[in-house]
Amino acid sequence: MEYSKSISYNKQQQKQHKQTGKRWAIVSISSIPLVMTLGNSMLIPVLPTFERKLGISSFQSSMIITVYSIVAIILIPLAGYLSDRIGRKKVIIPSLLIAAIGGLIAGWASWKLTDAYLFILIGRILQGVGAAGASPIVLPLVGDLFKNEEEVSSSLGIIETSNTFGKVLSPILGAFLAGVIWYLPFFAFPVFCLISILMMLFLVKSPRKSEVLPFKQFIYKIKMIFKEKGRWIYGIFFIGGILMYVLFGVLFFLSSMLEDKHDIHGIHKGLVLAVPLAALCLSSFITGKKINKNKVLMKWISFIGTVLVALSVFVISFSDNIWFLLSVFFFCGVGIGVSLPCLDALLTEGIEKEERGTITSIYSSMRFVGVAVGPPVFAILMKKSELFMFYSTTAICLLAGIISLFFIKPTQKS
Repeated sequence: MEYSKSISYNKQQQKQHKQTGKRWAIVSISSIPLVMTLGNSMLIPVLPTFERKLGISSFQSSMIITVYSIVAIILIPLAGYLSDRIGRKKVIIPSLLIAAIGGLIAGWASWKLTDAYLFILIGRILQGVGAAGASPIVLPLVGDLFKNEEEVSSSLGIIETSNTFGKVLSPILGAFLAGVIWYLPFFAFPVFCLISILMMLFLVKSPRKSEVLPFKQFIYKIKMIFKEKGRWIYGIFFIGGILMYVLFGVLFFLSSMLEDKHDIHGIHKGLVLAVPLAALCLSSFITGKKINKNKVLMKWISFIGTVLVALSVFVISFSDNIWFLLSVFFFCGVGIGVSLPCLDALLTEGIEKEERGTITSIYSSMRFVGVAVGPPVFAILMKKSELFMFYSTTAICLLAGIISLFFIKPTQKS
């Protein structure tokens, strides 16, 4: 009797230990999108400062965001393929190290050189290389660690919440650091990378690798996936890219407008920018907890979310009153926040483990396309016609809503 109790107790202890290990693993993995978001979004409220300090135009300052994203777009599919072949951690950790070096180069150039813009771009290119091999591998790694679909959905919700929390923290932290020394955000990034590297090394166990397919067979399977499931996969790619385009474009617009029209600078501007981003963060967290493995619910939430974003962007054109804008941006953040965890879960749970890294990395590329295109396009349209900027963005969001309605057609059994 005592022996059976002892066995039962040991099993219970092992189960608790395993659950604790999983929780720490998720915390560690969540640090990656948080760090990468800080590395990019932290610079958005500081771009007008860069323009003054470096003597550059608003389009040139937007390129500090865009070059990071362009490099990531190109290299993300390669990183996804490598992660499927050699393992997730073997790609993530060196990538974080490269990103940290990029931050050091950008910071050093800003500190020591009078004509620092070119070297800042070089540093940002290296950060983009690091981002390509770190952030996109998070989604398939979560899918590898958890077999239960509810755990996968919940964990992806936490990952997306970490991503959006980084966006909430970014304007406040970026404005604060730049208020101390204008180039300090560049130097802060390597510190964040080092923390994430240590957590990944010691708190995340590499999942057991499945058998690696020959390259030709692997490519054939990828082609078959797109042939069989391409309709809804392409739909998710498009919607994810559009949501990122809107988010980063609107943030760029709001950051410039707060200084030019409302004379709001520094930490105060960071706090204002954090309001819609906080709505995005909270809605991502709640959505991740509620969707479980209900794919039909995911589809309808993503549809409602994109339509809400479209309506919000359309209404923004009615007034430039600061309280009105914040109220509308709040709902825009909610729309993006509820959509992203659903898209992540639909894609991650719909692809087999062996090809998951490659497919989700292409999805991450599409999201980075939105990040790259948003600021420069909004910078150009702001000078041409703000009304056209809002109405064209509304039309694109409505198109994303239509695609989510007709292209993504899951059943409860799918």
